Order: sequence, then structure tokens, then C-alpha cells
Amino acid sequence: MRLKRMVYLYQRMYVQQLKAILEYNKDFYILMCSAALTQVLGFVFLWVIYDRIPDINGWQFWEVIFMYAMIFLTEGIGSLFFEGTWRLSGLVNRGELDRYLLRPVPVVLQIFCTGVGINGLGNLLIGVVMVWQSFVRSQLEWSPEKIAVIAVLLLSAVVTRVSINLAGNSAAFWVRNSGNAFPLMVHSLADLAKYPITIFHQSIRIFISTVPPYAFISFYPATYIFDKSGGASWWLLSPVVAIGSAAASYGIFRLGLSRYESTGN
Repeated sequence: MRLKRMVYLYQRMYVQQLKAILEYNKDFYILMCSAALTQVLGFVFLWVIYDRIPDINGWQFWEVIFMYAMIFLTEGIGSLFFEGTWRLSGLVNRGELDRYLLRPVPVVLQIFCTGVGINGLGNLLIGVVMVWQSFVRSQLEWSPEKIAVIAVLLLSAVVTRVSINLAGNSAAFWVRNSGNAFPLMVHSLADLAKYPITIFHQSIRIFISTVPPYAFISFYPATYIFDKSGGASWWLLSPVVAIGSAAASYGIFRLGLSRYESTGN
């Protein structure tokens, strides 16, 4: 019953934010198209590289496109449905978190619904197309079991990505200034997971698989889907990593919330 109520509250708050955004039609189309254009340019960049080098450490073009697309697809879902994580710094610095604390609704749920990132729709749509094309052009052998595993891997990737966003932006409770670059630094580390992590040094592989586990969003699912040996069977840990990331990020958020002191004016 509690879960049902949480979903209901999220839906109501999200719809209100979406109505406010859709009042500005031009902004909606500009943000969506600019995000989609960014992905298309990245696709062209990879195409130019693979036109010269057809194989990178055993990975073909469409296999790398899948990893590239997964980063943007999960980012798109995070922006479209959980954009509020990126507004946490402003809420803390302006003291606007006070009213969230007074409401009989979980604070983290309210933060998730603080905003709607329309740019995420562009990332989501192009990301889905790229993932689909990578499946079609790689001539995969499908089975009910494989479809079920891929669904779990995709869901785990989304949970992991949103958790990383929440944990990174929770730094606002400790770095109390408008120029907090820590969340952007954490976000930029996702660029390492757009490509096979086997091309990096062992220390980087461990880092990108543990601290911010971006590798479980793109690389490890790809090792299962395209039957690669580079990731061994680490993809099996994807649901565990997703649950662990969610628990850790929520713990960091709650710890930061205990330090919140409003603005003092």
C-alpha cells in the first residue's frame, strides 16, 4: 500500500511539473532537438573512427554504439523523470528545502519531481533507436531467457544511473556554494563507459566499475548481450550493483540531509 501511494504521489507531482514545462512549446522542441543532435554527432564521430579502424580491441562498431547509446539512454531517463536530483544544489543553497521537509511526503520523492528535463526526451528517443539498431545489425540470437535478462540489465542500468546522480548531487550538503562542480565531475566520468573499458589501464577499469559503477550501465551488459569474454560474468552483478547503488546513494542523501541548516536568514 505504501508503494502504491508513493507511485501515486510521484505521478501527481510529475504531471504538474510537466504541465508547467509544456507551457513553453519552443523551449520544449529546442531542448529535445539539441539533446538528439548531440547524440547524432557522437554517432558520426564513432562512425569516422570505425571507418579507419574496423575493430577496437575485439569490439565492432554496433557493439560500441550500444555502450555509447546506453549512457545517453539512461541519462535521458534520469533527466526526463528524475531531473530534480540536478536541482538539489539550488534547493540547499536557497533554503528551499525547508518546505519539502514540512510536507508529509518523503523528501527524496519530492526532489525527484522538482523538475522535468525535456532534453532527456531527445536523449531517450535517439538512445532507444541506437540500442535497437545495435541489436538488429549485430544479428543476435534471441530467446525468451535472453530477452528477460536484457530487460533486467536495462532496468538495473537505469537504477544505477539515477543513484549515481543522486549521490553526486548530494555533495551540495557539504559543498555549500553555487559553483559546486562535483556533480558535473561525477557525471563526466560516464564518458569512460561509452567505450570498452578493456582499452583502459586496470586501475581505471576497477574505478569505473566500483566508485561510480558506470561500467555496469554499458560495458558489462554488452559483454552478455554480444557474448564477449572481456567482462567474464560480471554482468550477473548488475542487479546487485543497482540495489547497492540505490541504498548507498539514499544513505548519502540522508546523511547530508541531517547536516542541512537552511539559509539562516
